[in-house]
Amino acid sequence: MPEIHNVVGFSFIALGMVLTPGPNMIYLISRSICQGRIAGLVSLIGVAVGFVFYMLCAAFGITTFLMMVPFAYDTLRIAGACYLIYLAWQAVRPRGKSPFEVKELQPDSNKKLFTMGFITNLLNPKIAVMYLSLLPQFISPGHCSVLSQSLFLGFTQIIISVAVNTIIVLSASTIAVHLSNRPVWLQVQRYLMGTVLFGLATKMMINDK
Repeated sequence: MPEIHNVVGFSFIALGMVLTPGPNMIYLISRSICQGRIAGLVSLIGVAVGFVFYMLCAAFGITTFLMMVPFAYDTLRIAGACYLIYLAWQAVRPRGKSPFEVKELQPDSNKKLFTMGFITNLLNPKIAVMYLSLLPQFISPGHCSVLSQSLFLGFTQIIISVAVNTIIVLSASTIAVHLSNRPVWLQVQRYLMGTVLFGLATKMMINDK
């Protein structure tokens, strides 16, 4: 198991990232509103399998990478911080849109819903970069097995993401109606998330352990 402060820190970043609008959130909300909660949950299962795929690839790859490449940790730390800054900008940039501004989707079978959720996650650059550049900096090579730490943190992220997205799927219609009548809350959410992500990026930049 990773050190507790690493688990807590990574959990906060995982929570912040799942709350940041992206392809997964937009797809799940659109699907839930257009075809119902069951369709949204089936799609979420596909997204979760995509997380597991990325997590396993990253866990085994990171284990080898950190052991073989000099300065790999610092390189990934800086790359992860830069990516959080990019996400912060995406949250506050002018003309940014809310994920609750959904598009119409045609009803699909459960098999297609699962497949589309899986593919949407595989093609989501936020997930790939998170595992490859953010995960390693919460691993302490001298603490215990790098692989076991990677797997533990990866499953922590998956649990947080699935839990949050389940809530979003089940309440998508209600939230969409509520926020559409209160545009100020959309602005507050965007700027709050941008501030949190930028703060995390700054902390990561200056924290070289």
